[in-house]
Amino acid sequence: MRILVLGSGAREHAIITALLAENAGHEITSAPGNAGIAVHVPVIHLDPTNGPVVAGFALDNDMELVIIGPEAPLVAGVADHLRKRGVAVFGPGKAAAQLEGSKTFAKRIMDDAGVPTGRAARCGTLAEATAAIDEYGAPYVVKADGLAAGKGVLVTPDRDAALAHAEYWLHHGSILVEEFLEGQEVSLFLLSDGHSVLPLSPAQDYKRVFDGDAGPNTGGMGAYSPLPWIPANFIDEVIETIALPTVRQLATEQTPFIGLLYCGLVVTDEGIRVIEFNARFGDPETQVVLPRLITPLSRLLFAAATGGLGGLPRPEFSGDVAVTVVLASEGYPDTPLTGRVISGLDEALAIEGITIAHAATALRTTESGENELVATGGRVLSVVATAPDFAEARERAYRALDAIHLDGAHYRTDIAASVAE
Repeated sequence: MRILVLGSGAREHAIITALLAENAGHEITSAPGNAGIAVHVPVIHLDPTNGPVVAGFALDNDMELVIIGPEAPLVAGVADHLRKRGVAVFGPGKAAAQLEGSKTFAKRIMDDAGVPTGRAARCGTLAEATAAIDEYGAPYVVKADGLAAGKGVLVTPDRDAALAHAEYWLHHGSILVEEFLEGQEVSLFLLSDGHSVLPLSPAQDYKRVFDGDAGPNTGGMGAYSPLPWIPANFIDEVIETIALPTVRQLATEQTPFIGLLYCGLVVTDEGIRVIEFNARFGDPETQVVLPRLITPLSRLLFAAATGGLGGLPRPEFSGDVAVTVVLASEGYPDTPLTGRVISGLDEALAIEGITIAHAATALRTTESGENELVATGGRVLSVVATAPDFAEARERAYRALDAIHLDGAHYRTDIAASVAE
């Protein structure tokens, strides 16, 4: 199959790695890709948020499937341009992508569909935000309404910090103040063709930058899968009470959700609740879910894109576990220092069970004409380890990280520690 993958991060690298692992002879192109992706497939430098350009390229190059990785092209309506031109695309259109692009829209859909979630108040002024913050009480949860690259959410016991966060994001638009939901968090990906859904394996990610869930929120510092502690009927309950009602509500509103419904969930004493929806594969959870997938990913994504999920069985997964740890640049998540050289990847990849998904890397030519790998962003690499158990997967992941050098880099040392004991 001729496949175009839009995006430039570790999520897209993980998707491409899974497609190549099928050994099905796929011809894959990435746009714009990164240095790690370019080792495996051709990369082209086009703007993934420009719908007409993407659609034109897909048609000119006979692409049979386009996979949209990041949220920005989805919210920009790139999938709509492709569908109008008859190209099969995995990713919701602009209207349905508001499930991620607008937290107010997502809350309204959940309310109309009867999906269990926490109370929330949309605020357009600091006075409204202050009233909601005081009503819901500590811990305070304040969220930017629109896309914020994983940095628009603050959960804090500090009222002053909550008010400052609200004031900052109000300069960018409306915000949501929500009640705090206590419990273990779960990320569950569900494939949707607009009518039917199929679940992938649950994962748990780590949003805070430092060990022990200290420091500010990030785009994600690590993850593991599967989750040995979730109830046996967890996935079935999420499908029946959350995923299908949401997909059916969107279909009723003539905005079918075709793509990946990311359910950010919390298991409370009162039951499963939705924290948030995303409209695409999560990062870094994708890096631990897809390496365990046995069912060909291309078959699943093409079926979702073409309305054929209803006839497929649930995807199969390996009995192995997976752990990923994100290597971040100095200064991340505030002001990451970029342009520094990365070394030691070959030594890391020589360790059994290790793969590396590049998130923000590029090749730079030195004065002597040699190429060196450099960091171009905050989250630089996702070091992924698979193994029969979590203790061994953690040992492999951190041994690989010890082999990699990037001046000033940091990473969490407690990823999956709770399930490896």
